[in-house]
Amino acid sequence: MDIKTSEIVRKADQIYQKYGTRDPFALAEAMGITVMFRPFIKQRGAYKIILKNRFVFLKDDLSEEMQRIVLLHEIGHDVLHRSHALEAGGFQEFKLFETNGDRMEYEANVFAAQLSLPDEEILSYIEEGLDIQQIAGIMHTDVNLVALKNDTLIAQGYRFRRQDHTNTFLKFDGSAT
Repeated sequence: MDIKTSEIVRKADQIYQKYGTRDPFALAEAMGITVMFRPFIKQRGAYKIILKNRFVFLKDDLSEEMQRIVLLHEIGHDVLHRSHALEAGGFQEFKLFETNGDRMEYEANVFAAQLSLPDEEILSYIEEGLDIQQIAGIMHTDVNLVALKNDTLIAQGYRFRRQDHTNTFLKFDGSAT
């Protein structure tokens, strides 16, 4: 079942309001999600439910910026797709940022963009005339996440030009961490 962008935005905003932070590590702790680092070869992260306990596994050599993005993406799976993980026996393996038509990956990316990039801050930078590359640099995030946030703002009624981005921007290709 596809989740509308407005519903993803609402849920991400509720998480921020409830916990008062955008820090993914603080959110995971407050939400009862255990974060563990693993020497993954072919993925950057995974969300799993094991014996009713929620876990996010992160690749152990990611940059701090990438850790935060991947963790927010996986928290998105917890918030948006937990029932799917439970239906799969608690071992749902989400293909991190490898969307290729996978709606749940797209939804987790939208959740990460909404939670990590405050509307007011993004709108302020846009009003200053900054482009998505400049905004990403200032906010220490991936340019594709900013482009996705721009699309989310458009879906909320703002009149901006769509930005080119790839929704597979965090797909692990083995070349960079």
